[in-house]
Amino acid sequence: MSRPDRDPSLDPDATAPVPDASRVDGRDGAAVDDPTGVLVEDADEADDAASLMADAPWAAPDGAEGASASPLAASRARAAAEALRPGELEQSVVAAFDTGGPLSRHDPGYAPREPQQRMALAVAQAIAGRDTLVVEAGTGVGKTFAYLVPALLAGGRTLISTATKSLQDQLFMRDLPRLLDTFSLPLRAALLKGRGSYLCLHRLEQARHSAELPDRRAVAQLARIERWAMGTHTGDFSEIDGLDERSPIIPIVSSTRDNCLGTDCPSYRECHVVKARREAMEADLVVVNHHLFFADLVLRDSGVAELLPSVEVAIFDEAHQLPEAGLNFLGRTLGSAQMFDFARDLLAQGLAHARGMQEWQEVAGGVERGARTLRLACAGGRDLRGVLKLRWNECAGRTDFDAALGQVAQALELAVDALATVMEVGPDLARLHERAVELYKSALLFARDPDAGAVRWVDVGTHQVRLIESPLDIREAMQEARASTPKAWVFTSATLGEGEDLGWFTEPAGLGDARTLRVGSPFDYPAHARLYVPKHFPKPSEPDHGESVGWLGARLAAKLGGRTFILTTTLRQLQVVSDVLRQRFEEGGHRIEVLVQGSMPKRQLLQQFVEQPASVLVGSASFWEGIDVPGDALQCVVIDKLPFPPPNDPLVEARVARLESEGRNPFMEYFVAEAAIALKQGAGRLIRTESDRGLLVVCDPRLAGSHYGKRLREALPPMTQVPDEATAHAWLTELKTAHDA
Repeated sequence: MSRPDRDPSLDPDATAPVPDASRVDGRDGAAVDDPTGVLVEDADEADDAASLMADAPWAAPDGAEGASASPLAASRARAAAEALRPGELEQSVVAAFDTGGPLSRHDPGYAPREPQQRMALAVAQAIAGRDTLVVEAGTGVGKTFAYLVPALLAGGRTLISTATKSLQDQLFMRDLPRLLDTFSLPLRAALLKGRGSYLCLHRLEQARHSAELPDRRAVAQLARIERWAMGTHTGDFSEIDGLDERSPIIPIVSSTRDNCLGTDCPSYRECHVVKARREAMEADLVVVNHHLFFADLVLRDSGVAELLPSVEVAIFDEAHQLPEAGLNFLGRTLGSAQMFDFARDLLAQGLAHARGMQEWQEVAGGVERGARTLRLACAGGRDLRGVLKLRWNECAGRTDFDAALGQVAQALELAVDALATVMEVGPDLARLHERAVELYKSALLFARDPDAGAVRWVDVGTHQVRLIESPLDIREAMQEARASTPKAWVFTSATLGEGEDLGWFTEPAGLGDARTLRVGSPFDYPAHARLYVPKHFPKPSEPDHGESVGWLGARLAAKLGGRTFILTTTLRQLQVVSDVLRQRFEEGGHRIEVLVQGSMPKRQLLQQFVEQPASVLVGSASFWEGIDVPGDALQCVVIDKLPFPPPNDPLVEARVARLESEGRNPFMEYFVAEAAIALKQGAGRLIRTESDRGLLVVCDPRLAGSHYGKRLREALPPMTQVPDEATAHAWLTELKTAHDA
């Protein structure tokens, strides 16, 4: 599916909440059970136990004690790993996952799973051979442990990157401490996040005296942050309970690449960002996210660039989101949000440090006026609702657009000149001058023709506009990263393609030479899940399709008593469906609440859905993946139509043109392939555990009747298909009876 790109100027590297401690260490207490399973009494028996397990690498080194592992202990662990004989890491991994191994001894509920063991062995082989591996692991495989255990037992420095905040949090707070304890490993782990997650002491000091806070709530939040700042050790905003990550106070008291003063900052010695990066450089395992990884490849700004050459293993979970995350940073952007932020800082710093030396209000006002004029020119008088993506030729060449872009360039040039006269006054103004130069260069870039092999477009909304130039994929960036230093590269997700070559992911990611592996889900889909594709249903192109989806969804949800997701492919369809649902529930006397994306924050919406079973949640793109509602809380998922990419999207058009130039079939190789991946993601919301049961409904007759429908059905888990709505109702009645029992 095509989703709007994020603006790199708006906290591109935001990451998961940080724990109280910034590192997780393996703990080797004085009375830890010997992981070989043999109680060691003396030196002779120790030798015997070691020979039984071939010097298992999870055995704690002598002298490791206390809560914090010493650098010497970690170094010894790495040296031991490097000394492993060929095949020994693989043997150790097999033993770890086997019955009677460390995992089963530390978890009474653990049971060996063949798909998990296959994946873990493949990861171990890739690490041992410093190869590249791409693994699609179905829901329930246990892929997190399948890559963590080999990486930890190998003992080398490891970088783990993931896409979602929840998985970052799970890795650092739950999975890593558990495994370090299970294997008694003296390894350090660190969570490295983007600048926007940490308090900037210098900007906090500025905010106390000069910030123009937007409202009374922001004033109260600033006071709360000031009290917290006196006691925090990490400076991570997630320590503050109830502070919304979208709060307008956070950009005021955190830094960005644009406004960070680096070593010129008066608070550099106490800087929380510097401290976090230092700890990451000292750690054996570092957890980052895809946005941070690519931001650093491009900007060399987060510490990953220094870390990457030193790691021996790089693992990317939720790898299907890697291409999209990469495109956000590999291109160039000029946005009104960047210009407004710059103008705000320009006015504040100019008045604070160089009052009377320039007409700061006029200079900043000129930049703001240019940004507004550019947005209006791109909107072209349209009545906008949400964000509209325009082809570059829909704006470029028009008199009003060219004039607006010229006005922006002129305003930024004036800012460059004004700041050049005062940049020696202090580091804040010198950094502002650098920002002005970069913005001015971007304005000149978009006034020229685009680079060959790149695509341009315009995102315009009710309040913002962005001009974007992007490559078509991330293959060159990934090939360059992989060519730097020899290491093992592992990419994994539940959804990476259709065929065994996983070409949907490997081709645009430049991983054509990688070993690929698909391990299926251990869940019993034929017994636990049903698929219903309504016959004689309106086609998606027909005007009554949206209302028909709402009517069918209302009937199914009423039969189940709620506990239903309806996933739409567009925001417009979302509104149509939710209106019909409310109407039908009211007319039928059903006390089922309709929860709609956008009516409240996503986390709150999901929490209410789980706590209130008599409800239906209607969501669009952001609810198709990364949502985990296990058990009976969700037993019906309705998808409105096949999720093909929008053909008029400029990036889609450019990719189609490239395929056509290569003599390939864009519909089958791109549109159907993209729909198969997105459909698989949406369907994956239904069955989350071995005991889950449910019904998947796809309200698109093309899934059953088109020549490509079979290919799309085969992309789904092997659910039992039901022939009609009556059979679907009978299945839901069975589920409801079991739920109510």
